[in-house]
Amino acid sequence: MTIAGSDSGGCAGIQADLKTFSAIGVFGTSVITSVTAQNTQEVRAVEVLSPEIIRQQSEAVLDDIAIDALKTGMLPSPEIIETVAAIIDRYALKSVIVDPVMVATSGARLTSASITGAFREHLYRRITLITPNIPEAEALSGLSIQTKKDFRKAAERLLAQGCPAVLIKGGHLASGDSTDILFRPDREPLSFSSPRINTANLHGTGCTFSSAIAAYSALGQALEQAIASAKAYISSAVQSGSQMRLGKGYGPVNHFFERQ
Repeated sequence: MTIAGSDSGGCAGIQADLKTFSAIGVFGTSVITSVTAQNTQEVRAVEVLSPEIIRQQSEAVLDDIAIDALKTGMLPSPEIIETVAAIIDRYALKSVIVDPVMVATSGARLTSASITGAFREHLYRRITLITPNIPEAEALSGLSIQTKKDFRKAAERLLAQGCPAVLIKGGHLASGDSTDILFRPDREPLSFSSPRINTANLHGTGCTFSSAIAAYSALGQALEQAIASAKAYISSAVQSGSQMRLGKGYGPVNHFFERQ
């Protein structure tokens, strides 16, 4: 299941999540938290749905269909975060992968500034993994991240606040390979690297990566292996989509590269 926002351009959000689930071979269900009017260049409008309809969407699915993994994306308000936490508790959901979506690839802010406290209070102790990129990790930790050494400081703060595992994504660093680092209490950090691909078609990469982790978790892979499998998947999807021409801005990855 994905609980996230809708991207009318089809590059990110619910649309990217369901494409990823299908490409990896798991059946996807969805709960929409907000509707965005966006394309590859901009987010023109955001309409946030009520916590009540989010709860009803979730219950309609979970009362009928067994869910092996949950991925959350755009949770635009503290009230919605609290609603999702209650859903996780009520249905004893496992393998909860949180992508703390805050800002679109175009730079548009998608959530309220008050959600960091709600993440700490309601979600951290209920999840399996959180997957912030560098700007998101800075917002959640309150620390500046300039180098890979700063990853540890930010991750340690999130772990101290209750996160069981933190995967900080390094795509925003200016140079070097694309390296993501997994931090867990009392374990050495674990790096997942791939060559950096020169492309503007990166719209929805975070959504796709976290959805892939959830999908491989649903297939029974342990966390480390699910991350490694998802890293291979997103790297191939970015490489395959690097020469695609869709829209005038930040294009999507190619979720279905294996079918070419």
